[in-house]
Amino acid sequence: MHDVLIIGSGLGGLECGALLAKHGLKVLVLEGSNQPGGCMQSFRRGGLHYDTGLHYVGGLAPGQTMHRAFAQLGLMDLPWQRMDEDFDHVIIGGHRFVFHQGYETFAEGLAKDFPHQREALQSYIRRLQNITAADMDVCAYDYLQETFSDELLLNVVSAAAMKTELRRESLPLFNFAHTCSSYIESSWRLVGDGNLLVNRLTDIIEEAGGEVLTYSKVIRLTEQDGRVISATCANGQVYEAEYFISDIHPAVLCELLEECPSVRKTFRRRMQAAENTCGMFTAQLRIKPGALRYFAHNAFVYDKPNVWTMAEENEPVKGVMISGRVPEDGSENVRQIDLLTPMPWHECKEWIDTKVGRRGDDYKAFCQRKTEQCVALAEQYIPGLHDMVEQCYTSTPLTYRDYLGSPEGGAFGMRKDCRMSMLSFHSVSTPLPNLLLTGQSIILPGIEGVTMTAFETCGKIIK
Repeated sequence: MHDVLIIGSGLGGLECGALLAKHGLKVLVLEGSNQPGGCMQSFRRGGLHYDTGLHYVGGLAPGQTMHRAFAQLGLMDLPWQRMDEDFDHVIIGGHRFVFHQGYETFAEGLAKDFPHQREALQSYIRRLQNITAADMDVCAYDYLQETFSDELLLNVVSAAAMKTELRRESLPLFNFAHTCSSYIESSWRLVGDGNLLVNRLTDIIEEAGGEVLTYSKVIRLTEQDGRVISATCANGQVYEAEYFISDIHPAVLCELLEECPSVRKTFRRRMQAAENTCGMFTAQLRIKPGALRYFAHNAFVYDKPNVWTMAEENEPVKGVMISGRVPEDGSENVRQIDLLTPMPWHECKEWIDTKVGRRGDDYKAFCQRKTEQCVALAEQYIPGLHDMVEQCYTSTPLTYRDYLGSPEGGAFGMRKDCRMSMLSFHSVSTPLPNLLLTGQSIILPGIEGVTMTAFETCGKIIK
């Protein structure tokens, strides 16, 4: 009998497990795949580790939001490296702009390019620092249009928010601001792969007497007297606990609740009918030795001021994020570059019924074409990048669906809509008092959002 059973070992599940283990609770984490970590895990190819979703983290300097959270979790002594002061470079239509760390320096840096918008930039950074729950009902794009009279600047301040789904009609300011703000506070990369973070959280759980079990896919939850009493896995194992936390997509969770009479159809319909965010296409490039110096910042390249609409447009790729991996051997040269661009689910429709490794030559040709488009756009920032590449690995929303259990390959969980915030933002509580939710579908996506949600989830157990 465990105190807490956690379904899924993404960042949110492992953070909940570590927090609860630190409070003396006996924790069991059940993961259906062959390794824990979800979007934080990494994979090995040709002697190098490649990250699934970890690129950089914001707000890790002392006194900042994520520093406090990661210190409490026991993650601050990992090898974090602060990025350049000009942490994000933005290229739109051939013109380059720079984001500086620190709210005031961020605003003043952009004011040099947009002196007529200095007051608007000051207003913008004040709003970023004072976001409240009321901003769940505010449309981010409408707010930006009201704040900035210069359309180009509106696109520039939005450019690095490719880390979430930019939808003009519905993205809440709450989400947009949290996506941007902590990185402006300070930006950091991990010297090493995401498994450093995953392994640390796993060690915390296991050192406290808990367990993290892989190949343990939960297929059913059983209710008794209005509470969940056990989880049944595909391998036949049944585990009991006092509390249960779901770190899987809420629509997938509902499939496990079919035999729980206390969960009404309205709750299931709400979760299963919710729209999912778009996915991402990622080209992970292995760079030839000595071909490219490491750069401790990201670049976001757009062919024109279309930051909020480019994901809706057809090929070729209209925008790309460029992120380099910190050299672990202490050299000055980078060996790995990730190129990312939003990819809607409908682009995958031809291969929806296929499995990993069996998608056919048309899919391979599609990924090759998409990669070439990303590289061509990235060459605005890294001239000659095409000739520096010695190997490439790609992923699409289908990859997210099949490896991470994300319906429609959504990269940012369930979609949030400022026009119906009461329905699209979800509580960590469920109709079953001892079943709680965590993960990026609940409140906010991204590392900060998932971490905030994990603390809220654990707060329902730790009184």
